Amino acid sequence: MEDIIVKYIRTGSGENLEVKVPKYATEGSAGMDLSACIPEDIVIKPGEIAMVKTGIAIQIPNSNIGGFVFPRSGLSSRHGITLANCVGVIDSDYIGEIICPVINHGSSYYTIKPGDRIAQIVFMPVLKVQLQETDKLETTGRGAGGFGSTGK
Repeated sequence: MEDIIVKYIRTGSGENLEVKVPKYATEGSAGMDLSACIPEDIVIKPGEIAMVKTGIAIQIPNSNIGGFVFPRSGLSSRHGITLANCVGVIDSDYIGEIICPVINHGSSYYTIKPGDRIAQIVFMPVLKVQLQETDKLETTGRGAGGFGSTGK
């Protein structure tokens, strides 16, 4: 498979902040870790959202690729720290800084320190479809059943 080059710039460098370049933690990692590029600790109260800068802006070279920002599993399972928007979508034509809306679903205050890994970005193919209005949808075995209709 041919390597896809995603260019980046350090957006927080001029503020004397440590910008950690996203990287894969292991050979088998699907996502690159995104780190907090902040001047000081951010304390997030239970139920609170903090907009955490990463100090990185990227340029995805192909409109058929998107960057998807996911929570880190350890933060969510151990501390209830996740992303307020569940998954952030980085469109190929967005070149601004990646900022993560981090929410504390836990019961304790949580501190994000400069350089902490806060999320991960996964690059995936994006399909462009065309919608076609119709009077009726074809019948399926499931039908319109949703929200638990297929069992536990």
